[in-house]
Amino acid sequence: MTTATADTTDERTLAQLQRDHGPALLSFLLGLTYGDQQRAEDLMQETLVRAWQHPEAFEAPYESMRPWLFTVGRRLAIDARRSRMARPTEIGDGMLAALPEPADPTESAVAALDVRAAVRELSPEHRAVLVRIYFHGLTVNEAAADLGIPAGTVKSRSHYALRALSRYLPGYPVRH
Repeated sequence: MTTATADTTDERTLAQLQRDHGPALLSFLLGLTYGDQQRAEDLMQETLVRAWQHPEAFEAPYESMRPWLFTVGRRLAIDARRSRMARPTEIGDGMLAALPEPADPTESAVAALDVRAAVRELSPEHRAVLVRIYFHGLTVNEAAADLGIPAGTVKSRSHYALRALSRYLPGYPVRH
């Protein structure tokens, strides 16, 4: 089974071990990795490397090498999971491409100036409603009480004011 002069398992024995126990070991490791084929294959490869490095395991009084392989594979899976949990999650380039571009302060400043200029074009009634709702963060009822008008009038004025703003701000996306 092993060569007397080498400190590793011979290739034929290792190949036979993989043929006999490889499918069962891979299935076992797939369960430990929650179906992650890549991780399971990596763990199986590392388990077989350990079998290659430890020829004495073949000389143990086992009827089968399967329990030894499963034990080594399970320990490797536990070590790999602990290692992953100890460091931050890695992200790929695809994840970075999906992130929005950081806001350009110059573009934000220009947009703010455009919005202020457009708001100045509104009638005083429409401007008063928008300033209270969108710039001061008041609710419709709070704006109505502040302006001394019914809540329905606040809703109507804000609707028409936003429609008018879209005419004064061509090229900006309309959000509803």
